[in-house]
Amino acid sequence: MTKSALQIARAAYPPKVPVALKGAVQAVDGEYTQSVADRDEIKKLFPNTYGMPVVTFEKSNEKATLPTVNVGVILSGGQAPGGHNVIAGLFDGLKAANKDSRLYGFILGPGGLVEHKYMELTADIVNEYRNTGGFDIIGSGRTKLETKAQFDKGLEILKKLDIRALVIIGGDDSNTNACVLAEYYKSIGAGVQVIGCPKTIDGDLKNEQIEASFGFDTACKVYSEVIGNIQRDCNSARKYWHFIKLMGRSASHIALECALQTHPNVCIISEEVESENQSLVDVVNRIATVVARRAEAGNNFGTVLIPEGLVEFIPAIKRLIAELNDFLAKNETEFKMIKKSEQRTYIIGKLTKANSELYASLPEGVARQLTLDRDPHGNVQVSLIETEKLLAEMVGNRLAEWAKEGRYTGRFATQVHFFGYEGRCAAPSNYDADYCYSLGYTASCLINAGKTGYMASVRNTTAPAGQWVAGGIPVTMMLNMEKRHGEMKPVIQKALVKLDGAPFRAFAANRDAWAVNTDYVYPGPIQYFGPTEVCDEPTKTLQLEQQEITCACSPES
Repeated sequence: MTKSALQIARAAYPPKVPVALKGAVQAVDGEYTQSVADRDEIKKLFPNTYGMPVVTFEKSNEKATLPTVNVGVILSGGQAPGGHNVIAGLFDGLKAANKDSRLYGFILGPGGLVEHKYMELTADIVNEYRNTGGFDIIGSGRTKLETKAQFDKGLEILKKLDIRALVIIGGDDSNTNACVLAEYYKSIGAGVQVIGCPKTIDGDLKNEQIEASFGFDTACKVYSEVIGNIQRDCNSARKYWHFIKLMGRSASHIALECALQTHPNVCIISEEVESENQSLVDVVNRIATVVARRAEAGNNFGTVLIPEGLVEFIPAIKRLIAELNDFLAKNETEFKMIKKSEQRTYIIGKLTKANSELYASLPEGVARQLTLDRDPHGNVQVSLIETEKLLAEMVGNRLAEWAKEGRYTGRFATQVHFFGYEGRCAAPSNYDADYCYSLGYTASCLINAGKTGYMASVRNTTAPAGQWVAGGIPVTMMLNMEKRHGEMKPVIQKALVKLDGAPFRAFAANRDAWAVNTDYVYPGPIQYFGPTEVCDEPTKTLQLEQQEITCACSPES
């Protein structure tokens, strides 16, 4: 395999880890837990794994002799920078406890477990992937583990390989599946532990114990570099408005972080749109107003950041999607028998009046996307909805109307972009390389401590890595009940942008100035070698959140 100069140099990078993970480790149980909501329902569904305590790992003075253990690992869902380091940390942790322990990777995600496709991950293999991006060591997939038949089929290969623990590296849906699997295996006495690791560049898998999902740091830095490049070009040519859609299907964390890093003229935050009950027209008018104000100053250029999940947060469209979800769940067979050319008309005739009118008013492509092409979890694939083109066109139309009324005299030309896959498999930043390795090593410690139904947790990550706090939290602690495919299901509660949180407040305090001024910041590419303040800086989001927590806990506050 041919390697770049960076790959060769990067392979030698030793990830920094919490002091507690160096040498002998002991698990300390903390407070017992409850689910974030719907406690009676969650407790009933998870009688064997509900209410377990938070775990923290501390240094031990006694070197314990731990038995050999075979462990399986799965990469689930979309890729995120640092996944290979989670596996490397897991591998090293298992070998540090007992050199004869073995690690097996299931090929192409959860489907590999069900289909019995696997490979042993040896030192030679793992070493080739340290500090690299992507999930290509074993591949990933979106098969959803949710049926007893799947669980039992997976158990067959786990028993055959004498695998006593399974680590699932994934996002909120994948870790929900891990929680269900842990409960089932414990209920039947299968003797298989299940541990999760928090992955998603979207940044919506977090809480007090899970400060960040891995990959968010790297992806935002990659996107911010390109946004900065576009803004430099934008400020040089001074003739285009760039509409830039960013990944983040259910939350606007990426858009918000990139805004804090680059200072665009406009950044739409979906959660604010929903909170203020804004319509699509309101969003268009807001952007058009900024364009007009800048034109008055002779600036016919700018940048607009758009989260990919925006359409699901516009209240009217959200209500439409909810009705569509229920209708399609109940009438899926009949709907599929309708000719594609007639499906839109069919849907229009089946919805309530308000939703029918809204659906009929949408462009053909957007309307079709709302009824077709769901992902395996039943979600609309919002990344395929070209929101950036829709908004650019609608803003242009609004400005044309204002021009006729004498309210706008500028020039409006657009360029549209969608930054998604560019950030999912980048070589991890130092933060993600360190954080992911620590998560994997922590997962091995949870296995050695006999835990199941837990997610690896590494906290205090704005401090130097030696001061990070490693541990685990029960996944049931994060669950609530939500409607999926027309039925109420236990799922990990998504962490949306908090409008009263420090990151959004910092953005809101500056956006009016960014709108009219050209105050662009150019972050440049990720730096892997050099000064700590350049190479190891965590996201603005995390810095602001941790600063807020520190201030709240301060005796002086």
